[in-house]
Amino acid sequence: MTAPTEDAPLIRIRGLHRVFGEGAARAHVLRGIDLDIRAGEFVAIVGTSGSGKSTLMNILGLLDRPTAGSYHLAGQDVARLSRDAQAGLRNRLFGFVFQHYNLIPTLTALENVALPASHAGAARAARRTRAAALLDGLGLGHRMEAHPAQMSGGQQQRVSIARALMNGGSVILADEPTGALDAESGRQVMRLLSDLAARGHTVILITHDADIAARAGRVIRIAEGQVAADSGFAPPAEPAPALPPAGHRRPALLPTLREAVRSAFAAIAASPVRTALTLSGIVIGVASVVAMLAIGRGAQEEFMRRASAIGTNWVVVSSDQGTRMTRRPLTLADAMALKDLPNVAGAMPGRWEQAAVQAGGLSVETDVIGTDRDFRAVHGWDVARGSFFSDADERGGSPVLLLGATVARTLFPDGRDPTGEFVMVNMSPFLVGGVLEPKGLTESGNDRDKVVVMPLASLESRVYGPGELSVIVVALRDMARLDDSNALLREVMIQRHGAEDFWLTDAAGAFAAAEAERASQNLLLGAIAAISIFVGGIGVMNIMFITVRERTREIGIRAATGASMRDILVQFLTEAVVLSALGGLAGLGLAAGVGAVAASGFGMPVVFSVTVALGALAGATAMGAAFGLVPAIRAARLSPVEALASP
Repeated sequence: MTAPTEDAPLIRIRGLHRVFGEGAARAHVLRGIDLDIRAGEFVAIVGTSGSGKSTLMNILGLLDRPTAGSYHLAGQDVARLSRDAQAGLRNRLFGFVFQHYNLIPTLTALENVALPASHAGAARAARRTRAAALLDGLGLGHRMEAHPAQMSGGQQQRVSIARALMNGGSVILADEPTGALDAESGRQVMRLLSDLAARGHTVILITHDADIAARAGRVIRIAEGQVAADSGFAPPAEPAPALPPAGHRRPALLPTLREAVRSAFAAIAASPVRTALTLSGIVIGVASVVAMLAIGRGAQEEFMRRASAIGTNWVVVSSDQGTRMTRRPLTLADAMALKDLPNVAGAMPGRWEQAAVQAGGLSVETDVIGTDRDFRAVHGWDVARGSFFSDADERGGSPVLLLGATVARTLFPDGRDPTGEFVMVNMSPFLVGGVLEPKGLTESGNDRDKVVVMPLASLESRVYGPGELSVIVVALRDMARLDDSNALLREVMIQRHGAEDFWLTDAAGAFAAAEAERASQNLLLGAIAAISIFVGGIGVMNIMFITVRERTREIGIRAATGASMRDILVQFLTEAVVLSALGGLAGLGLAAGVGAVAASGFGMPVVFSVTVALGALAGATAMGAAFGLVPAIRAARLSPVEALASP
């Protein structure tokens, strides 16, 4: 942009036309305007309502485009400039003073004044310092943190003048600046504009009041869209200040994002209830996936831990209770036949029964397991006190047993070692040989330590009589040979039973089945969460459309102060992202609460995953960004003049 000379006006328009609407609604507002305005002039454009003076100001301020004709600003044809390039010119060259102030209600006076500098990319500290100086110079140093609703009309108009000067305000465009003020406030505003003109600013005043217009050095009267009279060029008292350099310096993205985030939180705080309702879908979606996966993972890890407590090298032989064929029971002889097979480290017969165990005046109903000494190696479960029963005890069916830790605490609450004491099992006396190591709860919440273990022969001869084994648990030496070992176990059992009337379950298969079940649960929960977050994303889009409609005037104000399409797009897209991120964070908080209740209130194992939490948060934020993009684009594409006209 070249600086205007005495012969080259700052503003030159030729044959300017502006037509609105089509057909019967067509309105030809400007009809061939020719006008030159030199730098430093104080020009009043007067006319009755509907004469076209405000439309002319909008075109001069690059808020609107003419239908026909040319407009040269400092020698540059603005018709060739993109919308963002025109926004850059508005930001660096023009300052607007509107009849109704057009201050953003959620911003303080200081923030409203600093707005043009934020769109220019100025550092926050620097623009706040300049804004404070401008407000102080206009007598508003004590109102810097006040919001527009807390100020009088005269104070608000002075704030708008300070905003017009924020980036220099080489050209001040004032549209009926005293129209909404009382007489004294109007006189103060006119004195300010006269002072600016005296200091060399180009001031273009739009008014219908001849007395107000008389304060200007030049008066142009518009009638029916044409220049009806022009008092002519009046040399300014002071030389015009130098114009800002050409080109549009786009603000860096990071400062723009910071400002957008601040504005987003201010907008959210203005309507917290609506925000909370909007985010309910995202909150529920994130909470459900994080909490349910945490509970599922806790149950899975508990299963793995409990399963690992008996090793990972086991194969369980169990009777096929659901078969329709004649079934042979599992016997001790079956277990003995499996003990000598290759790769078998131990084969533990197991018979589970229920019995009442008493000591003194105390009694407990508990599981009783009849087994042999391979129990210790297969389950990896040794005694904490006392000693395990011997081979002789097994062969002779001796009345000895081992107490689980919970049974020992119940029957001997004084904490003494029950080893060597006698207890009654279904009214049969047994000597306590020791107390088993504590194992804790199973994945389903059952107490593994509420158990009594005795030789199988003792169970059958002294408590229940002969019966069928519940399972045979086989421990393998080398799990790399699992398939071969399973095949051999199956072959031996079929030979003994004459049919495959049993099940073989190995640790690897159990873990794989558990993992498959967990994966299925994760997939289901993920689908449910995705639907919830998707619904929440639609809610974000709806609220952003409402926000754009409610804040259309704000969009116009930002555009008038030099906001580019990118600035407005980033502003509203950031609000959508912040909304969604807040919903995601609230969802994580709700998930933590659900997990705490599940763990403390119901004793469920809960294991939260940072990866899942971050993934859910990122997914919710991305969904919000995706759904907020369309409203943000709509906001960015709004015409500045139409946005400013919004109620």
